[in-house]
Amino acid sequence: MKLPVEFLEKIQNLLEEKEYEEFIKSYELPRHFGLRVNTLKISVEEFLKISPFELEPIQWTKDGFYYRAGENPGKHPYYYAGLYYIQEPSAMLPGAVIDAKPGENILDLCAAPGGKTVQIAAGMNGKGLLVANDINYNRVKALVKNIELCGVSNAIVTNDSPQNLSEKFGHFFDKILVDAPCSGEGMFRKDEAAAKSWGKYKCDLCSGMQRDILACVDKMLKPGGYLVYSTCTFSPEENEQMIEAFVKNNPDYEIIEVPKIAGIADGRPQWAGNNPELKKTARLWPHKLKGEGHFVALLNKKGGVAKASNTFDQSMLTSNSEVIDSFRSFEKDNLNTTIEDNFIVKGNNIYSLPVKLPELSGIKIAKFGRYIGEALKGRFEPSHSFILSLKKDELKNVVDFDSNSSEIIKYLKGETLIKEGEKAFVGVLVDGFTIGWAKQTGSMLKNLYPKGWRKMS
Repeated sequence: MKLPVEFLEKIQNLLEEKEYEEFIKSYELPRHFGLRVNTLKISVEEFLKISPFELEPIQWTKDGFYYRAGENPGKHPYYYAGLYYIQEPSAMLPGAVIDAKPGENILDLCAAPGGKTVQIAAGMNGKGLLVANDINYNRVKALVKNIELCGVSNAIVTNDSPQNLSEKFGHFFDKILVDAPCSGEGMFRKDEAAAKSWGKYKCDLCSGMQRDILACVDKMLKPGGYLVYSTCTFSPEENEQMIEAFVKNNPDYEIIEVPKIAGIADGRPQWAGNNPELKKTARLWPHKLKGEGHFVALLNKKGGVAKASNTFDQSMLTSNSEVIDSFRSFEKDNLNTTIEDNFIVKGNNIYSLPVKLPELSGIKIAKFGRYIGEALKGRFEPSHSFILSLKKDELKNVVDFDSNSSEIIKYLKGETLIKEGEKAFVGVLVDGFTIGWAKQTGSMLKNLYPKGWRKMS
């Protein structure tokens, strides 16, 4: 592939001759493809038993696997059931390093399209609060869809600036991920358009944005909390130099060692003032491992406990509304479980969260939590995202299709299925995993799979 001349000159000046030659040769090799098992839906062990793909473990994350070129997991019914997320292998490291735990408050500050968000959500296992933000409205659409596809039930999606969020979430988060907008040099082999547009997004422009973003992080992170900073670029200005400047301006932060396994290399202190602590950061090089390239730094904010400034919004926790009554009626008729989360009502729409909703006045919200559905003229219409967050045994009425069946393909394409049964809402499953709703009319299944999600080929 053709790489930008200026980029090659820069890398040649950074690397010794032998390593530069190895780096360039890596671009002549085939790229690597990865998927990460969504453990909110299925365990890794269970997925390996049913996987239709030939998989090889990615060593820096417990749930990631390489799949072979030529396979297309994005077209398999398991993808539409949210059993895995397709992700470039080296991009799985930041989500592994943040080591999300149930009950934590976590912010993914530059979240779209959502690969690292859903990886964090899997670690949280539906407990605690995950705030996923992206300032770009068009990219937020993909973020919301991926969160819903993966059955995440404890996430708020915001569409605002880091500055505005920092004014609202004072010392609120246990962990923050900044997967910063960058010059994208690690994307060249995956996306040749990134190489062609590299001149528009050089590191001087990106490093300015990164500094502004990091300046807001300290206000939002609790003392004792952890910050993960990552990019998909090789540029020292956006990596080691960015971390060196941050810890110099914020001396209460300590750089923590990122484990070096499977070819992951140390950061390069010689590119940022020779601070030996920068060796604790991690570089994923395409000539050293099976991935396109990434930089990851883990920092711990030292100090005692500081009280979070954000309060909880009681105004939306309406327990006696007609909307909730409508849902409870639907729940009684169609579910084998009772939703005990905190409900949030917006107009005729109902959302839920396992924790109370933070006070978010002045913040642009794209998603208030798990979207349950809408009350319409005496009936309740459950959302597609709601069923994707449910399991088979939580549904009273199901129809389960084999992943190789023609019926599941017809369903994903939005076609009506001829199948007799008692009138009811029905959960459509693939090999036991929820994939969407249908309405049993008596003689057929009326397809409720959303138009924008349908399988096109």
